[in-house]
Parts: sequence; structure tokens; C-alpha cells
Amino acid sequence: MKKLVGKLVVFASLIFVTACGANDKQWRQLSLENTVLLTLPQGKVVIELAPQFSPNHVRQFSELVKQGFYDGTKFYRVIDGFVAQAGPKDGSEKDKSVPILAMESHWPIDDKWSFTKVQDNDLFAQQTGFKDGFAIAQHLDGTKGEAWLTHCPGVLAMARENKADSASSHFYVVIGQAPRYLDKIMTIFGRVVYGMQHVQAIQRTTSIEGEYAVDSREHTSIVNMQLMADVPKKDRIIIEVEDTQSAAFVERLEKRRARNGEFFYNKPPPVLDVCQVPIRSRLIK
Repeated sequence: MKKLVGKLVVFASLIFVTACGANDKQWRQLSLENTVLLTLPQGKVVIELAPQFSPNHVRQFSELVKQGFYDGTKFYRVIDGFVAQAGPKDGSEKDKSVPILAMESHWPIDDKWSFTKVQDNDLFAQQTGFKDGFAIAQHLDGTKGEAWLTHCPGVLAMARENKADSASSHFYVVIGQAPRYLDKIMTIFGRVVYGMQHVQAIQRTTSIEGEYAVDSREHTSIVNMQLMADVPKKDRIIIEVEDTQSAAFVERLEKRRARNGEFFYNKPPPVLDVCQVPIRSRLIK
């Protein structure tokens, strides 16, 4: 079975989006070519892909989706509070037919790199924030550093074997708490933007001690996966997502960090976990 193996002083020159520098557009529409419609027995799920961060993984995944590669495959490793993982049977001809991918888990940045900052010095990174709707972490030392996508709930990533460059087609969706310890050693290449309740309804494949093992015939199957551009127009689900570069989003971050509402009679510290900032979506069709 393929298994999942398993920063900060803010420099004056580091650019991050502020309320005065952000754009005024609150929403952005997803590209049809970079949106996947996943149909499960429970309902439909929309996934935004991230070619700007993981181009090779997105390219291969998109081609497999176009081929109908995933149709009928099952979520065979689903652990409550962790991930739901799917793909063809290990060692099958279908499994072995897919090229191996090199890791795309992080990338170099410099002091011109920009994103919307959320937090300094969380447990896993020097700094966290958002870019293009995706949760980001980064480390910058002087003018050089690196950035990576974080394992927040709902992200789509590629499973692999023990060797770093061993991913091919098996993917997983984070369905529980953020397993940030997987950051930088797995390639994240998308995120669920609609229908997460259907992902959460995927049959768990593990059982507690004393229960019968879950029969593989009960595992949840993928009914169909398509790029949204290939879905007939009448059946498309058109989504807009919150623009994390907008002034409105920056203002929402500040309000969420301050927690000034009357409900918080005992106010928590002004800490904001990047994985506790849901990016809003809305249907426009």
C-alpha cells in the first residue's frame, strides 16, 4: 500500500499584503481548466488545482482525470481525523502505468515574494499566510528563503512511498486536524472549495479494537472525475472564492485575530492559526 510517511523577525524589505496595499476585489472566479468536479455517491465536490505551486503534479493529475483514470477507483485508506486516500490497486497494471513524479513540496523565494500574512512564528514556520486562496508557510533569511503549501483541512495532496520522488497517482484529502508535520515532505496541489461535507462522509476504512474490519466492498468509490471545462455547461458548478489578496480579506483576518465580540468575555491571545481561517466560496451558478 502506498503510505503517507509519517518560522520570525519580519524584514523591512519583505512584502506582504496590507489593508492599504491589497486590491479591492473581494471575490475571484475559478478557472474551468483548473477546477475538478468529483462525483461521489454522497454528492458532488469541487476542487481547485494549484498549477502555480505544483505544475507537474497538476498536469499529470489533470491528464489522468481527462482519461477517466480515477472513475470507479476507491478511497482505500480513510482514517478519521486524518486523510481520505484514493487510487488504483497497488501493483496493478493501471497503477504501474503512471509516471513517477519528482517532489514539488516547496520552492525558493526572495524578498520580493508577496503574500497576505497571517501569523509570525507558529509551531511549524517562521511565517504563515495566504496566496491565491492557498495557505502558505515560509522562511526568509535575509533576501533568500523558501515557501510551501500547508496541510490544512480540505487540501489535496499526492501520496507516495518512502522515497521522496515516488508519487504517481494516489492522492489524499485532509479530512481532520491539520497534519502540518507532513508539510514540505508531500506535494500539495489543490484544495476542496465546495462539497466538503461529502468528503467527510467517505467511509472510514479503519476500525477500533474489538470491531470487525471494514470490508473493502464498503469502501467509497469515485463515481466520476472531470475537469470542469469538460463538463457540459448545464452541469457545471461555477464557484467564486474569496480573494485572499483583497482589502476585505485582510480586514477579516484582523477581526478574526482580535476577537472583540461580546461572546469572548475571556479573550484568547491574538494568535491566528492559518488552518483556522476558512476561505469562503460561493456559487454563481
